Formats: sequence, structure tokens, C-alpha cells
Amino acid sequence: MGGKEKEVKVLAMKGAEESLSDQISNKKKMKKKKREVEEKRFEQEEVSNDSSKKKKKEQREESAQEVDTGVEEPVKKKKKKQMKEKKEKEVDDNRSLKKNLSTGAEETAVVRGTAEAQLCVTVSGNGSADPKFAPLESFDLEGVPTSVLECCKTFAKPSPIQSHAWPFLLAGRDLVGIAATGSGKTLAFGIPAMTHVLKKKKEKKATTPLCLVLSPTRELAQQIADVLEEAGSGCGVKTACIYGGTSKGPQRSALRAGATIIIATPGRLQDLMEEGVCSLDQVSYLVLDEADRMLDLGFEPAIRAIISKTSKIRQTVMFSATWPLAVDQLAREFMNDPSPVKVMVGSQDLAANHDVTQIVEVLEDRARDARLDSLLQKYHKSRTNRVLVFVLYKKEADRVENSLQRRGWKVSAVHGDKTQADRTKAVNSFKDGTRPLLIATDVAARGLDIPDVEYVINYSFPLTTEDYVHRIGRTGRAGRKGIAHTFFTQTDRARSGELVNVLREAGQTVPEELLKFGTHVKKKESKLYGAHFKEIGVDSAKATKITFGDSDDE
Repeated sequence: MGGKEKEVKVLAMKGAEESLSDQISNKKKMKKKKREVEEKRFEQEEVSNDSSKKKKKEQREESAQEVDTGVEEPVKKKKKKQMKEKKEKEVDDNRSLKKNLSTGAEETAVVRGTAEAQLCVTVSGNGSADPKFAPLESFDLEGVPTSVLECCKTFAKPSPIQSHAWPFLLAGRDLVGIAATGSGKTLAFGIPAMTHVLKKKKEKKATTPLCLVLSPTRELAQQIADVLEEAGSGCGVKTACIYGGTSKGPQRSALRAGATIIIATPGRLQDLMEEGVCSLDQVSYLVLDEADRMLDLGFEPAIRAIISKTSKIRQTVMFSATWPLAVDQLAREFMNDPSPVKVMVGSQDLAANHDVTQIVEVLEDRARDARLDSLLQKYHKSRTNRVLVFVLYKKEADRVENSLQRRGWKVSAVHGDKTQADRTKAVNSFKDGTRPLLIATDVAARGLDIPDVEYVINYSFPLTTEDYVHRIGRTGRAGRKGIAHTFFTQTDRARSGELVNVLREAGQTVPEELLKFGTHVKKKESKLYGAHFKEIGVDSAKATKITFGDSDDE
């Protein structure tokens, strides 16, 4: 290639580069010009909008001036007068409310609690302001036989739930009682139940059941029966404890012998009712103890069927340590009083017994066995004190029991797959100290009333935080102190927020490892309507049945 051709090629390349450069420069200029035009248009629109807003504002002011000075003056004066009257009424209502509060319409009394926190007792519902329902400070109960009160002689004074509930229950009022585990709820409804039965027996000389106490588990039914048998031993009141997993023969005999108080689990009671052995048409005092647990266990159809067979004129009582929304529905349906008395000891939110020191330890699942063994070396060193270990599954209970037995621990287990005889034997050996170490599933979370359980260990975290509260309530009962040590693993993270709230409410230490799982609390869902439901309190009015048109089927 010659020199001239090279020169021409170089010049052509330079020309192409200059042409490309010019094109880029022109595009930049056009973009800049377009941006300037858009900015100018935007400024004009803003000015236009400002002027429009200003004009509208002036029109409103002119309109307001016309109202102030025109024919609408009397209307404005009337509105001002109405507003003034409304404010005065609100002030009067507030004064009235304060007066009611001071006399007990929504009584809030602080009672002696633990060193960490004081418990608050709230009483609400129809007639709660009446002075005759003032809390009791002693066991001097008008109308209650001395023989019935013998079971209270070991206590210095009534517990908060007893002192506030007894005046209403002895007066025949429907009541909802919410208090921590180990706070004396059984006697809170048991003493009025015994008094009611004695009064009815005197009036009617009845030999059929007059009082029914429904319980979710066999262990809790047995515990309630023991308390009521002691209370009625001196006055001739017969009780019958009805539960599954054992022979029906002795239970039929107790009913035929004239038992006037029945303590029962729903399933077995329904069986005996269908056999015609048990009639509830004279039951005028009905207790649902731990109603939330009965719903969790799927007993709602049985509960409805049982309650439908009781007397229409009855006193209905519900007691529990936790009060989820599902139980409110039962309360509204089955209580005759549209606004029953509600006695709440402590917080409306989920709360644990403040006498229990809660220790939560976050660890790996595979580390639990070794950690349990080291805790038993610490907490159960004497091998004579009572320690209760909770697990989640029946097979897990057997595995942990066998593992500890191989290591030389005196241990037994309680769960749903064991026969009632084996369960009773295990609980009795735990009570008498023969085997002071007990492994249990949640069947024992609400049924063991053994005052001197020093330690509770949650080897597995329960499926609900309500069950956690009931589990740790097996210690720290009747004013004693206790320790609950809980293992929390990665699989339990969905309940971390609720657990953190329970710990904080009781003034306990919240471990940093637990906070890493988050503090979000998932909204509880309605079993009927999912997550889309309105939270309705127990004090709300009952629903009204409406029938549309005439029907031949009715």
C-alpha cells in the first residue's frame, strides 16, 4: 500500500471520529435543551397550582366570612351550643366514672405480691360496685358451714382470687376467674359449690347430681376430687370422679350411691350419660375448669352436649390461668348473665406465676441430654427432692425415662399411652418420694398439685406459650418459691416473642440468644374464621337469634 493511500485512510478515520464526536455532542445538547424545557414547564405548573390553591383558599375564607356575617349565624350558634353541651356531658360522665371506680364498679386493688412485682386484682361486670361484694379478709363466710371451712384451716387468709370471687359466687352470680396456677382456684369455686349443694339438698332432698365440674385431664379431675372430698367429708356430701382409661364399674357405683357432685372429663361423662347411668337435669352449679385446654383437646362438641343436659336455671363458673378468645365465646353462650362478673388476678395478657424464677437457655437440640444430666446433678443432688421434667411427645418421655434409668436415677414417666393404673402409680411414687424424679408430657401440665415441687425442667418447649405458663406453675405453688429451667432450640423460634413477653412481665432475665430469634408475636387465629375476626370481650352482650319467615320444620 502506497503512502498516499495510507494518508487518505488516516484522514478518513479522523473524519469518522470527528463526525461521531459531533453526533454525541449534538445529542447531549438536545438532551440538555429538552431537560430545560421540562423544568420550565414544571415551574409553570407549580406556579399555576399555587395560584389555584391560593384562589381556593380565598374562596373558602370569603365563604366563611359570609357565614359569619350572613343569615347562617343562628345555625352556627346552635352548633356551638351543641358542642358545648356535649363537652359538658363528657366531663360529667368522666366524673361519674371516677366515682364508680372509687366505689368498685371496675375495682382495681393492689395486693401483696412478690419482691419483683405486685399483682393487681381487677373486678368488673354487673353489680361489681355493690359494697356487699367487697373482698373478704378472713374465712368467716356467712352461710358456709364450719365443717366445709375445715379444709381452709391451714391457710392464714384467703388468696386474692378467693377473697374477690367468694362474695359473688356465694350470692349465686355467674363468674369468670383468671389467676395464676397454684393460687387457690379450686377452693375458690369449691367452697361455694359445696355450700350450693348443701342448700339444694336441704330444699329438695336430692340424690341426683347438683354440681358438675368439667376438667380437661384425668390428673386435674383427680386433684379437684381430692380437694372437694376433703371439703365435703364433714357434711356428708358425696362426690364421684369420672374419667377415662379405667373401669367404668366403680364410677357407675359412685353415681348410683347418690353422688351430688361430679368431677369429670368430658369424654367418659358423655359415655355414661349415653348409657343412662348419669342424669344432669338437676345440675344447677356448673364449673368449667381450664376451659381453654378442653377446647385445645377437641372437647367442644362434648362440652356443648353435656351442658345442654343440665338445668336451664343454673350458676355457671369458669376458671383458668389463661383466657384465650375461644373461651370468651363459650362464656357468652353458656352464662345466663349477659355481663358476668370477671375477677382477674394479674395482667390480662399471658402471665406466669411471679413466685417462679424462670431460666431460659438457648442450645442445640443434640446438646439437651448432656445438659439435662448436668442440671440434675445440680438441682437433684440429694436425689430426694422433687423435680419435674416436661417433654413434648410420648415416645420422647419413654426415651428420656429409659436414658435416666440407665444412668442410675430413680425416675418414672406419665403420658397418654400409659394405662391409668401406671399413670396413677407414677404420680403417687412422685408424691411419696419413692421416685422423686418425674418425666411428663402436657397431660400433667395442669393436673399435678404437689406443693413441694422445687424444680421444673422443660426438656422440650411446648407447642403453646399457655402450656409453658401452666408447666412452670407446677412449682412455686401456694406462696412457695420455685425454679423453672427451660431449653429453647431453633425449632421453637416461632414462640420466642411470646416467651420474651412472659419473661419481661414477670421481671425475669431475657437471654440475648433468645432475642436473636425476634420478638414478634403472631396474631392468634380464630378456629372458625381464621385471622379475620374481631376480638370480643366476655363482658359484651349476647347474640340475638333472628328467625326469618315461617318454617314447617320448626
